[in-house]
Amino acid sequence: MKNLVTSKWFIILVVIVLLIVLLVSTNSSVGPVNVLRNVIRIPLAPLQKVYVSLTEKATGFFQDVASMKQAREENLQMKETIRKLEQNSLEIAELKRQNEAFKKLLDFKEEYSDYTFLGSIIIGKDPGNWFDVFTIDRGVKDGLKRGLGYPVIAAEGLVGRISNVEVLSSNVVSIIDMDSTVSVRVARTRDLLVVRGDLLLKNDGLCRVDYIQPNADLEPGDVLETSGMGNVYPKGIRVGVIDKIIQNEGQYDSYAIMKPAVDFKRLEEVEILTKTQVPGVMPGGTELP
Repeated sequence: MKNLVTSKWFIILVVIVLLIVLLVSTNSSVGPVNVLRNVIRIPLAPLQKVYVSLTEKATGFFQDVASMKQAREENLQMKETIRKLEQNSLEIAELKRQNEAFKKLLDFKEEYSDYTFLGSIIIGKDPGNWFDVFTIDRGVKDGLKRGLGYPVIAAEGLVGRISNVEVLSSNVVSIIDMDSTVSVRVARTRDLLVVRGDLLLKNDGLCRVDYIQPNADLEPGDVLETSGMGNVYPKGIRVGVIDKIIQNEGQYDSYAIMKPAVDFKRLEEVEILTKTQVPGVMPGGTELP
């Protein structure tokens, strides 16, 4: 019994009982149940704080996860919107390019009203990056005849000529090919020159300009157009622009480098020029009997 009275737990129990009695005596309005609840809540308060803290952190974590998911979805939606805007921008740019090309072709048709324009799509080309020799989807079935060397143009200017006609297709030799020679005039001075394909310059999509007289008034930026000589190409079709002049000492040894008006790396469609047949007159102007 003496050990029980001096025991640490006994002392703690007595203190708790005294606290309960003190609470009841100081506040008669507090019932026994409330007193007991308060007694239990006191030692559990630290645990309750830990629980509340963990609950808040868990709630915040799941809110962050939800926010991240929402941000990811919004980011994907924004990327899709940007992709659609870029696609629309590309389509608008392509429509603008086609519209400008169409206007240029209309100008061609008005200027060369004695020719018939036959649209064509490129269906094949020689190996390499450049359209120096290529195949189009027009042939004998479309009224083309062999051996006439029809001029071929694009909206930007001269492309070349048809070299061979098959039943369903034709081959085109462009002005950057080594087998091409075009008589041209300088638009500014009206001087006659010759543009030809060159093996080395073709790799850069350029042409060589020959027969430059020593005293010729020629400078970079000059525009060259077809002269109409030789009855192959109509007069006045834009061929290209002088890029550089190479000066040599001998007569006619100087030459120039021309940048074609047409981009021979990105050709897709061309126009074939065929002479309009006048009733009662053969091609060349000879009257029929």
